[in-house]
Amino acid sequence: MAVIHHTTMTPGKLELLASWLPSQPWYAGRPGRTPELAKAGGFRLDDPEGEVGIEFMVVTDGAGDGPVAYHVPLTYRGAPLEGAEHALVGTSEHGVLGLRWIYDGAQDPVLLARLRALFRGEAVPQAQSESDAPDPTVTVVPGKDGPTLSVTRVLHPGAPAGPDTPAHVSATWQTPDGTPARGVFASLDV
Repeated sequence: MAVIHHTTMTPGKLELLASWLPSQPWYAGRPGRTPELAKAGGFRLDDPEGEVGIEFMVVTDGAGDGPVAYHVPLTYRGAPLEGAEHALVGTSEHGVLGLRWIYDGAQDPVLLARLRALFRGEAVPQAQSESDAPDPTVTVVPGKDGPTLSVTRVLHPGAPAGPDTPAHVSATWQTPDGTPARGVFASLDV
């Protein structure tokens, strides 16, 4: 079980993401414009080894013509992930744990393995800001391990429904006006 420390991170997550997001091919903001980010939701998964922090974070960007919700899966490590320099979001000094290397979780093998475990019913989504607290707002339409695991980057309210619904994970976030929204965070194509 991951322990959530209520402490500081310098630089903070939103600061790191404001620098990193505009360089991503799926970023919907205007080139050259600094994002105006706000934390909007998410959940966590536990690493059974207790080494890697795993967070599925939602941030909204209010810098454009209308707000955009981004799903940014992140991993937090106590040492660099070998061969993953391209996936490094940045480093941050954690008030309890010290220097952390923060990676784009969609490119981290630990996060991807735990996401597949979630689809198989072998992992329990956890609250984003509480230790040992399952998050009942996360919904999983399970599926077998398929060849394609897709992580949604730009979130859109609404989740697929019906008898032919593909395997997916949906969760909630808050829009800038405080309205709750739900959408697909990841899907599994078999």
